[in-house]
Amino acid sequence: MAIVKVIEVIASSEKGFEDAVQNAVQEVSKTIHNVDSVFVKDFKVHVKDGKITTYGAICKVSFRLDDKR
Repeated sequence: MAIVKVIEVIASSEKGFEDAVQNAVQEVSKTIHNVDSVFVKDFKVHVKDGKITTYGAICKVSFRLDDKR
């Protein structure tokens, strides 16, 4: 039986939302294996002087636990 764990992470980018989500996946994948999916819970932006400076994504990352360790 597969067990799936879910963690919540926040990632950001100066380029856009898609890049922020990609950054979340890349960072999580450095230490967590078997990533199955990412649910984007929310988006946010930081604003300075009336302009968007960074894009943020709050993500729930699902991954299968490795039963052979």
